Amino acid sequence: MLFLGEDLILYLLLALGGALFVGNVAAILRPPKQHKSDDALERAPVTRSVVYAVIGLVAAVWAIATLVTG
Repeated sequence: MLFLGEDLILYLLLALGGALFVGNVAAILRPPKQHKSDDALERAPVTRSVVYAVIGLVAAVWAIATLVTG
């Protein structure tokens, strides 16, 4: 018997995709006010953050759809 049943991988995919989406959207919308070091970026790279946010959203939606239909 598996912890959380046989859908463990889907729950992990949902958590990872959701975190990837929320984290990158937050990095775009609210950059840090203070920089911890001199070589830190002022803002997150927007193109990369949007691509990662879309990948996270697709993964989360895919996991939700599979959990609902399966």
